Amino acid sequence: MANYSSYKKVAGDQIADGALTADKFSQSPTGTFGVKWIYGQTTRCSPGCCCLWTVPTGVNKLWIQAWGAGGNGHGACSCNRCQHYMGAAGGAYNSTVVDTQPGCQYTICAAGVYRCFSRECTGCVGCSSYVNGQGLSNFCAIGGCRGMANDNWTTSCNGINHCCRGPGDNGGQFGFTSMGAHWSNMRHDTYRGWCHCYPQGTHPQSAPLIGTTVGYSLRECWIRCGCWDVPYGHGGQGAMTTYCGSGHCGQGGTGGGGLVKITYF
Repeated sequence: MANYSSYKKVAGDQIADGALTADKFSQSPTGTFGVKWIYGQTTRCSPGCCCLWTVPTGVNKLWIQAWGAGGNGHGACSCNRCQHYMGAAGGAYNSTVVDTQPGCQYTICAAGVYRCFSRECTGCVGCSSYVNGQGLSNFCAIGGCRGMANDNWTTSCNGINHCCRGPGDNGGQFGFTSMGAHWSNMRHDTYRGWCHCYPQGTHPQSAPLIGTTVGYSLRECWIRCGCWDVPYGHGGQGAMTTYCGSGHCGQGGTGGGGLVKITYF
């Protein structure tokens, strides 16, 4: 077995001037490695962000990851009945690895959010993030499912995320959606002379692999509208009330905008 003492040793004065130049050495395997994020602002009615990106010199592989925007939160849509609420879902995740070459251009769009708040019983499905260019065919990450409200007095239901996606869908090699949302539960009474529905609470879902948390709940409140801002890819907050009667309708907030991550090497 070889050891250091058996290695051939070359003294520096034995090497001719100019014999070792930069082109004689192999390039570092990480010399062309880089990461680019594309995203809009985390504000209500955000338009997202689109750009045209050119592949740098020396790059021949791309790992593309995308997250859709979260769905809109539900409104408090029935002004004279108790309601149950199901939180909106986070945007889907999709990814793929493609061959490329320097100078190729890619159109990259991180999803914006729906431009209106929702006062209806069902919100709006989130917008999709997408990338177009060499090696891709209809690659996108769809938006999250919308929040919902029902006006059943006593029955709450378990819900699932119907915006389901899996590996191979939407032009990707690996992708999935957030976990299924669930309906809130509550009870109602009229012991103080009016209909009272309490307590209320649920959780919109985060986008996969991001790990954010948002929840909203009420013990007693005439109306609570959904907050305007949530994290990237997260389902929007909904409106809630713990009373029945006119004047207690409210609007849900928009979901979080989408993301695109390009790792190039």
